[in-house]
Amino acid sequence: MRPSDADLIAEGVRGAPPREVPARLCAVAVRLLPVNGASASLRGDGVPVRLCASGERAGRMAEIQTTLGDGPCVQAAATGAPVLARDLAAGADAGRWPVFAQQATAAGVRAVYALPLGTGSVCVGTLDLYRDTPGGLTGRELRTAELVAGVMTRALMALPQTAPGDAPGDASWLDGLAAGHDEVFQAVGMIMAQLGVEADEALARLRAHAFAHDRTVGELARDVLAHRHHFDAPD
Repeated sequence: MRPSDADLIAEGVRGAPPREVPARLCAVAVRLLPVNGASASLRGDGVPVRLCASGERAGRMAEIQTTLGDGPCVQAAATGAPVLARDLAAGADAGRWPVFAQQATAAGVRAVYALPLGTGSVCVGTLDLYRDTPGGLTGRELRTAELVAGVMTRALMALPQTAPGDAPGDASWLDGLAAGHDEVFQAVGMIMAQLGVEADEALARLRAHAFAHDRTVGELARDVLAHRHHFDAPD
């Protein structure tokens, strides 16, 4: 008898330590669905925190949306509802997020399916699926994607405060993920002081400069913190 999707998902994560479960689930999603990559991000305060990615291109897609502050995955996190972009090169989806669509298609991604991670009205992040050909998901495929997202949600909710092998009092392994998020907001604070602007404007300046120079917000934030880049106030 052919194993069910639930059986295959369970097999994909069996025996994995908690910190490896999200990445294992991304890999399972790529095997079960007509997609070429998957990533997962936790919802941050204005800046998504990338949790894992199945490969370099999937990771790049997550970073692009973090830098732009726009895209299907950002929208799914904000609304708590699935966002299914069938074709980023043509039609309505190309116009919904024009800059992201241009960046995605330049990287060879034509369709994105973003599913919220959470329960009820609480969204803690997104599972993001990428495909190099246009098209949608069938009803069965969407249910499979939602099943993977549901298992990932439960895994995140069940994570211990310390990982096996950590010394007593050590922070959860998730704290390491938050480090990049914290760097961005520390950089935002420095830009606020340099330009005399509010946080939203400082984050917008950071994103705009990163995009203009083909960098991620995380890379530029580290340069700001190391005083390798300074935002000068206008005369």
